[in-house]
Amino acid sequence: MNAPVPILDLRFPHAWQAEVLAARPLILPARHFVYPREAEEVERGALEVLVKPAGEDEQPFLATCALGFRDPAVPTGLWSTPEAEKFCAVSGGYAYLIDTTAPGRFTMIPYRPVLEVRPVIEAGLLLFVSNRTILAWGRGGQAWESEKLSDEGVTITGVEDGVLRGIGWAMMTDKETEFALDLGSGKQIS
Repeated sequence: MNAPVPILDLRFPHAWQAEVLAARPLILPARHFVYPREAEEVERGALEVLVKPAGEDEQPFLATCALGFRDPAVPTGLWSTPEAEKFCAVSGGYAYLIDTTAPGRFTMIPYRPVLEVRPVIEAGLLLFVSNRTILAWGRGGQAWESEKLSDEGVTITGVEDGVLRGIGWAMMTDKETEFALDLGSGKQIS
């Protein structure tokens, strides 16, 4: 089975360059970081990213991001973030936000798996969609996390005028229900 082609979304301004490698290099660079640090999941596979931070004194590093799931329904790829020195690597639905100025500093998004990564440039947010909720990442880190929007499956249908609209499935009624969230707070709008 062929690996999916990684997504590359660099719409947020960023202060680094990165290349997704087809495999881990035979000779590792002097700086190599594994995410998460004690990752048994790396044995199942990983997204290998060669990163060149901004600045002439900064040495490149290899980011080995443990694979979550081998399922075409979950994303794999790289995204720029609202913070120019950070990037987001997603490997089979496991999402890592990595600081290129200090690669030992990273945040792993708690969703297992992330089902969609959606940049909302005008709001300065990178959205992570799970089966039940949405987490928003902004310039200062996590901006908000929505309340439960669905019992199984969240679909974003649009973003306009500071409002995120979507649908989710309600188990009690066995119906798709619409929702609207304020992008500034993540709170539901009536």
